[in-house]
Amino acid sequence: MFCIVSHMNKLKLFCLFPTVYFGRHLSVPQVEYFQTERLRLETAEPQNVYADGEYVCRTPIEVGVVRGALRVIVP
Repeated sequence: MFCIVSHMNKLKLFCLFPTVYFGRHLSVPQVEYFQTERLRLETAEPQNVYADGEYVCRTPIEVGVVRGALRVIVP
């Protein structure tokens, strides 16, 4: 699953974080959430890319999801 947050001022972005725990961020117009196996992201100017809050690289970037790569133990 991918979550893309379009341009948003820092205050609004800061206020958005608490809504993530309850899924309410999905109703915000600047938030796009979708599933795909591959994604290529290109921007007019190079932009920083973050994954799970950590800096990864700059655009352009191509990412993919490998089915079964993450083992999860549940009761």
